[in-house]
Amino acid sequence: MKNVTDRHRQDSWDVEGGGSLAVSPDEIREPLFEGTPGLRDVTETVSGVVEGKPTKLWYATITLTSGLAAWGILTILYTVVTGIGVWGNNQPIGWAWDITNFVFWIGIGHAGTLISAILFLFRQKWRTAINRAAEAMTIFAVICALIFPIIHTGRPWVAVYWLLPLPNQMEMWVNFRSPLLWDVFAVSTYFTVSAMFWYVGLVPDMATLRNRAKNVFVKRIWTFVSLGWTGANRHWHRYEKAYLILAGISTPLVLSVHTIVSFDFAVSVIPGWHTTIFPPYFVAGAIFSGFGMVLTLMILARKLLNLEQFITRKHIENMNKVLMATGLMVGYAYGMEFFIAWYSGNPYERFVFINRAFGPYSWAYWTMVTCNVFIPQLFWFKNIRRNLIITWVISIFVNIGMWFERFVIIATSLHRDFLPSSWGYFIPTWVDVSIFAGTVGLFLTLFLLFAKYIPVLAISEVKGILPGSQPSHTHH
Repeated sequence: MKNVTDRHRQDSWDVEGGGSLAVSPDEIREPLFEGTPGLRDVTETVSGVVEGKPTKLWYATITLTSGLAAWGILTILYTVVTGIGVWGNNQPIGWAWDITNFVFWIGIGHAGTLISAILFLFRQKWRTAINRAAEAMTIFAVICALIFPIIHTGRPWVAVYWLLPLPNQMEMWVNFRSPLLWDVFAVSTYFTVSAMFWYVGLVPDMATLRNRAKNVFVKRIWTFVSLGWTGANRHWHRYEKAYLILAGISTPLVLSVHTIVSFDFAVSVIPGWHTTIFPPYFVAGAIFSGFGMVLTLMILARKLLNLEQFITRKHIENMNKVLMATGLMVGYAYGMEFFIAWYSGNPYERFVFINRAFGPYSWAYWTMVTCNVFIPQLFWFKNIRRNLIITWVISIFVNIGMWFERFVIIATSLHRDFLPSSWGYFIPTWVDVSIFAGTVGLFLTLFLLFAKYIPVLAISEVKGILPGSQPSHTHH
């Protein structure tokens, strides 16, 4: 079988009727895989990760991350028992690390839906090597995000009941005009649809692992979760229809979820929050931070799981282009906030943004701008976009910068109240830091378990871009 790399690099090819068509080297698309892998190679490589024994490095890493997650759970229990007074929240900063971390983790979860749903609808083939891991990261990030609004209420055993929309069984209805309640609907819907989308895409690959399993117990597990998949034409037809429908449902969620999260701030009357630019600004920032986290983890997974053949520099470069584009949108939003504060003629609005850039939290503001605006500009250079080490370092800076963005929006808008006698300064306590570190540990632990025990690449989709699966033109 002639491989696609050779076919793409022909100077010309014969077309029907005996003619030939010259191809410029600039018009040749770079293959989405390295070497000449066959259909069997994809199955063996991806399934081998699941079927092989965990390495010592994997055990050491998951021990560290699960220990961090356990410490975070203990500090959450400590918070519930003693109350949120153990946090650094004060007057006037009633929101701090809790809501900062909530918005941060929700943003991380946006890349999965974007890569899977929107790029699928636009038939972008380069998504196939990274969509499975991005979808999993969406679910894990939403799990981490949901922790913070629940414990932020102070009495979660009461708050969870009152947040659920059960008006027929309650003496008092929930406040449907509150954006905090909108969050409940938006995030729960996003989590449900994302989990279904991820699971449906897994079904053919779980059937592959079922057919390869030698252990009877393992085979029964894969048989149960693969839903009786046989690979029949009827199954593929229903699978593709269900996947397309879920992609169509997921696409507006990318816009709606973080838009509603931004309403937590935008519908208030607090200077620095009451702005109409927040919905698109938050959506662009969420995609920006989500792609940053995908790059951080996939560059490592590419090396540690020996997936260099299928996660190529082309995939990394395309993600860097998205990162650069959304970074420019975020930078535009930063500048527009200052312009609107000046153009509005509102002295309180102007004060908030001047204070944000030159006040007590200026160190956080300029860290945010440096990490999110200045550093990603390096991606204008192709050599840097394709350099894995530099890309990985920049993705770390993006993650840091996007956390600081949420912190700056919350803290700098609250710490200078209308009365100077009410001014304050937020300093996190060891409990604040421990809970956030615990969610990082939980996120990484779930990702490590996923990468080891579930196919990290979509086997059936990766096979779809190989030359053996594509119809070829033959001479008459």
